[in-house]
Amino acid sequence: MEAKAKKKDKKEMRSGYTTGACATATTKAALTALITQEKQLQATIYLPVGRFATFEMENCDFGPDYAEVGTIKDAGDDPDATHGALIIAKVSWSSEPGIHLDGGIGVGRVTKEGLPVPVGQAAINPIPRKMICETAEEVLLSFGIERGISIVISVPEGEKMAEKTLNKRLGIIGGISILGTRGTVIPFSSSAYMASIVQAISVARASGCRHVVISTGGRSEKYGIQQYPELPEEAFIEMGDFVGFTLKQCKKQGIEKVSLVGMMGKFSKVAQGVMMVHSKSAPVDFNFLENVARDAGVTDQTLLEAVSGANTASQVGDLMLEHGYETFFSILCDYCCAAGLKEVGGGISIETTLYSMKGVFLGKAGKDGRT
Repeated sequence: MEAKAKKKDKKEMRSGYTTGACATATTKAALTALITQEKQLQATIYLPVGRFATFEMENCDFGPDYAEVGTIKDAGDDPDATHGALIIAKVSWSSEPGIHLDGGIGVGRVTKEGLPVPVGQAAINPIPRKMICETAEEVLLSFGIERGISIVISVPEGEKMAEKTLNKRLGIIGGISILGTRGTVIPFSSSAYMASIVQAISVARASGCRHVVISTGGRSEKYGIQQYPELPEEAFIEMGDFVGFTLKQCKKQGIEKVSLVGMMGKFSKVAQGVMMVHSKSAPVDFNFLENVARDAGVTDQTLLEAVSGANTASQVGDLMLEHGYETFFSILCDYCCAAGLKEVGGGISIETTLYSMKGVFLGKAGKDGRT
């Protein structure tokens, strides 16, 4: 079944295409244009997910020795940092036999160990690399050509787009990565972000880190950096909403100690045992927070009712600070550690630190699950 890359199905959330799929399509169009010396405005490729997709080309320039074609990445109804990127493939004849693939402007280059691409190479991940090379081989075979070719994938705005990704932290410098294991981007899926978490942990381990600090975002990460100045930058990992997934990956990759750093809203959910803390995944249980307040020594019924009737977890934190119940926060942190160890089945050490929205330290606790 063939799917048009630009067609929108209004009845369902529209899926999009990965940078790897776009790079493969532009490579096919460019190589075909080079061989035929005819403009190519479409290219149909077979995706790893098991279906064909046709891509519309934005431009196609060629001469006797080269062809350059670009397409606009469409991420569907789940736009990411590279949505709308112009993905270009330039194909030229090579005096060396075989297929030679590299990255040009806007495609990052790997500078740290621990990624699926060796240091020094363009950040074109293994599956997109395989897709591009196999598709090029098929085109050459279909025309009966045995000459060597050079393929350069470029993304003119890639360096700017990379500022919105984790690439710099991962040691990918100069642009975005060419990614994708399926060829498609599922609307509201989390596969790309989860893959970046796995890579970040791999880089940390390859850099010798046995202690990592995981945070829900840039602001809480900043507080973590202030708290653990002795750790290298590779040790700090933004996990977003994927607490359980990140903890399991840390254990799987041999991390011994994990420090969670965050704020009341999401960590109140972690304390409840909720390991996907997106605002739509599960609400804060204010009855649970009322019980934590009781654990902290709150007996005033009016205050307890204010906790259970609060609008936000941050409001509960403000109430506890206002009435001098600082132990509330260390107890909540202890619950977070216990929930994390339960999630991974022990085997690692977990500590949790809570900060206010303004960066005020609220509390800390830790549990060693290695014994």
